[in-house]
Amino acid sequence: MNRLNFTFLLLAVAVVFAACANPADKAEKAVVSNAAPAASPVDESKSEKLPINPSNSKIEFTGSKVTGTEHGSFQKFEGTISLVDGKPEKSRVSIDIDADSVTTDASGLDEHLKSADFFDVKKNPKASFVSSTIMPNADKPGTYNVVGTLDLHGVQKNISFPATITVKPDSVSVESEFAINRKDFGINYAGRTNDLIRDEVVLKLSLLSPRKAG
Repeated sequence: MNRLNFTFLLLAVAVVFAACANPADKAEKAVVSNAAPAASPVDESKSEKLPINPSNSKIEFTGSKVTGTEHGSFQKFEGTISLVDGKPEKSRVSIDIDADSVTTDASGLDEHLKSADFFDVKKNPKASFVSSTIMPNADKPGTYNVVGTLDLHGVQKNISFPATITVKPDSVSVESEFAINRKDFGINYAGRTNDLIRDEVVLKLSLLSPRKAG
């Protein structure tokens, strides 16, 4: 085999392995349990109500199978950051997501995700998250451990995940990327045996809520 052919072979192998890689391997795993704690009380008299919606934020996900990855997002959602004293650890975040607004970069996949194989949007039109605690990470300033109740596919679980939260005079931003196991929420579709869908799904949150300066 000459050098040129060998180079093409290496490139082909690299492409195959890249396509088969699991994106969740590079993401921090969320901690999921059956307990679903109530949200911590927030002093509403001191709370700034900051909006979360598609005009300022994104909720995205990446799923994968043995032959590659699929990227998607939700186009309709609304929520609130209840900011107290400008401190995330005193605050709360809540989001409601329209499951029927799911969209992907693959032809035909949107409707399949809406079906009973996945989100089953006719039975479960909404997903939601409400935080119970937001704890600062002493080792990494600006980072937090967010704990709360995720209601997905009609299943409620307690979930804990990392986030970077930045409070500025004119905005609050939340950036987070983590992996969950879809089967924890009763989404058990396996797919064809030669095109197996992995259990882990990577969620990416990019929230930027405006606030009034001063």
